[in-house]
Amino acid sequence: MTDGETGRVFRLAYVPGVTPAKWVNVWTERMPGVPITLVAVPAAEVVGLLRDGGADAAFVRLPVDRDGLSVIPLYVETTVVVVPKDHAVAAADEAAVADLTDDEVFHPLDDTIEWTARPGLPAFTRPATTADAVKLVAAGTGLLLVPQSLARLHHRRDLTYRPVPDAPQSQVALAWPTDATTDLVEDFIGIVRGRTVNSSRGRTPASPAEKPKQRQARKAAQNGSGRRAVPARKKKGYRPR
Repeated sequence: MTDGETGRVFRLAYVPGVTPAKWVNVWTERMPGVPITLVAVPAAEVVGLLRDGGADAAFVRLPVDRDGLSVIPLYVETTVVVVPKDHAVAAADEAAVADLTDDEVFHPLDDTIEWTARPGLPAFTRPATTADAVKLVAAGTGLLLVPQSLARLHHRRDLTYRPVPDAPQSQVALAWPTDATTDLVEDFIGIVRGRTVNSSRGRTPASPAEKPKQRQARKAAQNGSGRRAVPARKKKGYRPR
């Protein structure tokens, strides 16, 4: 951490379903002089927040408009179908897209899954949010396909979910404004990528303290001529006969 970073705050935004705790914990241990502030933001608003300077970096769901942003894809999530507990799908371990042909499937406005062809039948309405869609599923008016983390986030006792292996998947990524790639952003990238303290990108690690024997050996090497010492030859003596 440079002197210019002292007293700064690192602002990290994240979209619903992403849990940044493990990276935040590493940051807190590694950067005790720079507090980290978490900003929960809807998936549809996260890019605007970054461009307006409201956060230094953000966990987003792809695809996003990458204009002016740097993006590092991190992991892919399983897509699941959220159904009432008494639905036929709940009796199986998983479902296929073809199993949903006769069901109405909600397509909320904040959906981040890229569909080439949406499964099932179009529902009677497009809910504004995933949370609204979950409530409609609980009312028995349709089904919902979402990344697994969102199904967990909006868990209800009267609903369950099953994996849909042949459905498109949602990918989570780290994004930040390219022209605002600060040292703090680089530090966070290093944490997300699992770099150690001494391998942080763009930083020169401080040399560890030398042990006394190592210091003596180094000084001896510096004082020498640089040539390997050759042991003195022993004089030949007379051997008794």
